[in-house]
Amino acid sequence: MSAEPSSLQALIDDALAATPPGRTVWVALSGGLDSSLLLTLAVEASRRHPRPLRALHVHHGLQAAADDFECHCRELCERLGVSLCVERVNVEVSSGEGLEGAARRARYAAFARCVGGGDTLWLAQHRDDQAETFLLAALRGAGLRGLAAMPVEREQAGARLARPWLGVSRAALEAEAARRALAWVEDPSNAETHQDRNFLRHRVMPVLARRWPEASASLARSAELAGETDGLLDEFAGEDLARLGGNPGCLAVDALQAFSAPRCRLLIRHCLSRQGLPVPPARRLDSLLDQLEARHDAEARVAWSGGEARIWRKTLYLMAPPVSLPPDWRGEWDGRSPLVTPLGEFRMGLVREDGSPACLTLAPRLGGEHLRLPGRGTRDLKRVLQERGVPPWERARAWVVRQGECVVAVGGPAGWLALAEGWRAP
Repeated sequence: MSAEPSSLQALIDDALAATPPGRTVWVALSGGLDSSLLLTLAVEASRRHPRPLRALHVHHGLQAAADDFECHCRELCERLGVSLCVERVNVEVSSGEGLEGAARRARYAAFARCVGGGDTLWLAQHRDDQAETFLLAALRGAGLRGLAAMPVEREQAGARLARPWLGVSRAALEAEAARRALAWVEDPSNAETHQDRNFLRHRVMPVLARRWPEASASLARSAELAGETDGLLDEFAGEDLARLGGNPGCLAVDALQAFSAPRCRLLIRHCLSRQGLPVPPARRLDSLLDQLEARHDAEARVAWSGGEARIWRKTLYLMAPPVSLPPDWRGEWDGRSPLVTPLGEFRMGLVREDGSPACLTLAPRLGGEHLRLPGRGTRDLKRVLQERGVPPWERARAWVVRQGECVVAVGGPAGWLALAEGWRAP
């Protein structure tokens, strides 16, 4: 199934008309056929539906032809009268995710840096790309979210990423590019088949198409249905989370134990996604479920790249790996002004009850500190934190505020944990 030229342009017109006035539309421009055609039609659409339009080229620097891609993008944008932003990235090929995965991560990081909040970035992926992505996910043993492949649109760092041609075949784009005598740069690596996607494109998809002519459309349709089902499951998990209190970082173990294992896995994945945290590998997730089923109340920890789960006092905590202040760091503070620390800007406040000025020092907790509590006298800080239900990992990375040698407050990422007699938060 191919799209008429008018249909391609209509999809762009509709996408541009859906963009709020005054918001910039960016086109991710690689220099290849798909993105060069997308930018060309976007320029025509912007004359009918005026919107600020810019192009973004990511220079990966992975091959000698990379400079040729940039040169073509500059020439095309100059001819079309479009402003071009070139973002150079370093692809960490030793990251363990493969060349394609590392390049993709670097590319999307560049998108996030350049495209402002409220703006839209258009990507030129099409139906054949979607079919390939679906197959790659299936071969990895992915679940519904992976099989959903690429969404038509999604949010990233406040910007909107959209794929206006995700339902259009590659053949339709090639026919339109030929009709326009469009110039583009052919990536020489596209002909190599040692990369998984290229192997599917050149060796597998043609075989499937000979046996099933509509294979690409059918696979893309399966991806669409998987995405729809995943969305429904996400709604279902959101309802479960609301019933459990609504905090995606803190779940009651007793309530989780009443769920089936698949339902529990779904809720945990949902909670991690709500916090922008990666989902653990299947074995780590199964290990976490095993910890939930344990009959004792011992502290447990399951960690993975970019996230961790802890069980303490019959509560499951889902979080990013805790980060502590360096043990030898000290910061002078007046209790009111923001203080720059190795973990970012510290903006909490602390003042004397009588309002007099203070000269304070902020430092990590090292152990053995004492705090004079209102009406309770001097107490061991470790015991105070235990009494107040502060989890052990939060106690270990708490920081203390001193006036001279006297501890006057202790706090953590969520706020003050304890204040000494004569002090208050403004």
